[in-house]
Parts: sequence; C-alpha cells; structure tokens
Amino acid sequence: MKIGILTSGGDSPGMNAAIRAATRCSLYEGIQVYGIKRGFEGLIDGELIDFNVSSVGDILHRGGTILETARSNTFMQVEGRAKAAMILKSFGIDALVVIGGDGSMRGALALSNEHGIPVMCLPGTIDNDLGYTDYTIGFETAVNTVVDCVSKIRDTSSSHERTTIIEVMGRNCGDIALYSGLACGAESILVPTDELDVPAVCKKVIMGKNRGKKHNIIMKAEGVKMDSYELAKQIAQTTGVEAKVVILSYLQRGGSPTASDRILASRTAAKAIDLIKSGCKESKAIGVRGGEIVDYNLEEALSMVKQPKKDYLDLAEVLS
Repeated sequence: MKIGILTSGGDSPGMNAAIRAATRCSLYEGIQVYGIKRGFEGLIDGELIDFNVSSVGDILHRGGTILETARSNTFMQVEGRAKAAMILKSFGIDALVVIGGDGSMRGALALSNEHGIPVMCLPGTIDNDLGYTDYTIGFETAVNTVVDCVSKIRDTSSSHERTTIIEVMGRNCGDIALYSGLACGAESILVPTDELDVPAVCKKVIMGKNRGKKHNIIMKAEGVKMDSYELAKQIAQTTGVEAKVVILSYLQRGGSPTASDRILASRTAAKAIDLIKSGCKESKAIGVRGGEIVDYNLEEALSMVKQPKKDYLDLAEVLS
C-alpha cells in the first residue's frame, strides 16, 4: 500500500507531530509514504517526496509544518481536482491523509466524491471550530500562547491604568477567546455567538474603576461584528478610561505544541493509519470525544455544528 500526507490551510502547532505519527505508523505496517509539499497546490504540481523514518525525525516539538501549506484556487475547480487525482494515480497512492481545518476537509471530500479516493482527515486548526470533535490540533497551544501574552499585557495595562481589548483568532468560533479569557480572568469575553452589549462592557469597566481596579482585560474574538478600534473608542468615550487594542494575529499560530496537542496529533494520526490498513474505503474525519479517539463519515462530520459552551460563558461572567 501507498499513502500520501499533506497539510492544508492555516498551519497549527501539532501538525508536525501528526505528520510524524502518520509516517511512522505507516512504515511500521509496511505502507509506503509520500509527503506532499504545499497542500493541494503541491499535489497538483506533483511535489511528492518519498518519506522514510528519518524524514520525520526531530520534528515532534516544532511548530508549523515541514510539508508547508498553501491555499489552492486551482484545487477549488473540478479540473484542478481531476489533475490532483491523476497525480495520486500516477504514484499508485491508495489513500490520502489530510491535516487541516474545515476548508481543507471540504476540499478533500470533493476529491473523494469525484474520484473515489479514500481520505482520512485530521483536525489541524487552532480555531477549534469543527463540530464533530471536542478539540482540534493546535487549539490548546494557541490558548496557552494567548494566556502568556495577556500576562505581559496586564503588567503595562496596570501601569497605565487602562483597558485593553485583546483580539484573538478563531473566525466565527469564539473558543480561543472563551478559553483564554476564562483562564486569564478577563473582565469581558466577547464571542460571535452572543450579541455584543457595549453598555454592559462599559458598566464592568466603570465598576472595576470604582472599586480601585487598575486595569481591565476585554477578550474579543475576531468574528465579533464590531471593529475592535471602534469598540475601544466607544469604551473610552463612555467610561473616561483609556482603551487600547492589541491584535495578536498570527502570533497565536506559532510556537512549540503543548504535550496535549502532540498526543492528540499522534493518536488521531495512528487512527487514520489503522483505518487505511484495515481496508476502509470510506473517507473519514478523525477527532476526540470525551477523551476517546473517534471517526465519522467525512460528510457527516462536516454537517455537525459547533455548539458554544454556555456554561463556560456563565462561569466567566460570575468570576469577573
């Protein structure tokens, strides 16, 4: 048997751990492995490398992806996917392992449906926005990165007695904001699934000021509709407290993955190879539920909607 492995879309800490585990589990079972550079774009261009055990040595602790990644407009077209399928056929590849987020998985599903290629998808995204899995590879590392940054921002925020709005990634999912906000004691956590209540945010700032609080941390997900700078302006005008904006941006994607992300990546990759070895012809999405590794039909998995954690938001409200 032969498989291909690629990473697609935005990079996330733990992708290298997944590449390593998928490669070594395959080689252990006598399966030949091709690493595919630059995602689906690299597949179309035939950028395949014959992997051995040493190809994935000393990468477990590294952020990013050794296979590199790209977004491919060509692959979004029927003709592009047909060319990708022809490349796979030319190399005799029986199945594909794709590490990426929602967009990558949807592209993989289209390839599978049109050309009958089994695809095993691992949830590689910091956003934690996939409904079928409790956690995605890279999410915990991103949250820890945000918490570390907030610890530093709080020092200068206290020194200048100001409010700081910290904008984090996650697209339309507010999990990074929610988890990091709860972990670092943010006064307000703003997520896309809740309607933004600016007066309520301002009230918290004023109440904090009245009890002698020297700073306020407002954690805001990028998917919240109001621009962060406009929010800062409204807070300053209403409360009289200086408000600054810090946009953490791609800083959240980098860094060495946490132990949990490395283990999640390794376990989901091992499950993917188990499915391929067993002769599974169905395309799957692999994740974790209640601590157990699970797999779903890929189309079914992509139809599952991510549910916001109302209990986390309620707890954050009490603690703030």
